[in-house]
Amino acid sequence: MASAILTDARIRALKPRRAARDIRDGKLKGFGVRVTPSGARRFFIHCQHEGRRIWKIVGNADEIGAGEARARAAAMLAAIRQDAPLPALPEETVFEAVAEATFRRHERIWKPLTMKVNRGYLKKQLLPRFAGRQVADISREDVVKWFASLRAVPVAADRSMPVLSVIMRESERMGFREEGSNPCLGIRRYRRKGRERFLSDAEIRALGACLRTREEDQPLAVAAIRLLLLTGCRCSEVLTLRWSDLREGALFLRDSKTGPRTVWLSQVALAVLEGIGRTSPWVFPGRKAGRPLSGGWLATAWHDVRAEAGLGDVRLHDLRHAYASFALKGGESVLAIGRLLGHRSAETTLKYTHHADSMAAEAAATIGAALMEG
Repeated sequence: MASAILTDARIRALKPRRAARDIRDGKLKGFGVRVTPSGARRFFIHCQHEGRRIWKIVGNADEIGAGEARARAAAMLAAIRQDAPLPALPEETVFEAVAEATFRRHERIWKPLTMKVNRGYLKKQLLPRFAGRQVADISREDVVKWFASLRAVPVAADRSMPVLSVIMRESERMGFREEGSNPCLGIRRYRRKGRERFLSDAEIRALGACLRTREEDQPLAVAAIRLLLLTGCRCSEVLTLRWSDLREGALFLRDSKTGPRTVWLSQVALAVLEGIGRTSPWVFPGRKAGRPLSGGWLATAWHDVRAEAGLGDVRLHDLRHAYASFALKGGESVLAIGRLLGHRSAETTLKYTHHADSMAAEAAATIGAALMEG
């Protein structure tokens, strides 16, 4: 950490770098300025008191001069030594403000569904615990206690932790926390048993029979469920299909979970698509103009279907497992199945990409015929 007597002219001359950097004041110990990669300049104090490291924002260099910031810093350091209340700190450094800034910055990084899910964890798990707290004051002990309080809901705990970690990392980038002080790092997650549910041949036949009885009353729901079973696609991939995605006997997905990918279709899957009327750019148009059907709509339909078919514990996502299991039974290679399901390929499989395409197309036809027998 560099040291120099901080003046307004010297602070204006500081240039941003790829990483944040701190310059300590040569006049007041424990006072300095941080320059972030974005060019923001913020005054801070840092000290130790009763075995605790303390790091707090004093103010923005764009709003107050070096002299005023030094006076504020001296008052804050004195208050800490005397265990007195600190002056009011900037509202932008409280947890909820930093969280909102983090989410705005990640709008271009996170997909819409990821953004929605992460906001849910922020609202339900993080804000009730950390709202109103200065981000610089949130310690590892605070995070450990919060995480332990969620032991009854380990899935929510494990999925909330990365969101909190991103917020803490972003607060460092913005100059609101000491560099390298992310309190989430190294905390072990809860161990959860994976839930894998595969359908037997008898269950597939029962599902097929149930779907045939609903073709007239619920044609779109039946078609969507059949496509899930016949393609191994995710629910979001099927429900957001556009007719323009269907070309040359395949679906060309522009924005799947793992990025753009090709889904090879069997003749049976193509027949399902051909049976759907083209009344909208969407294969499964929703009630609202210009929007596809929602996942909630399909989940409601599936609840009734699985009850009638005797598949009480089977989720829609398990149809994807069924597709993979039938492929394995049919002797398809792991490489072909990985491409069929759109998994991220290992680096060693990249040289087989061209060959895997033809394997995947043949595998899709084989699986489609097998799944619809009986």
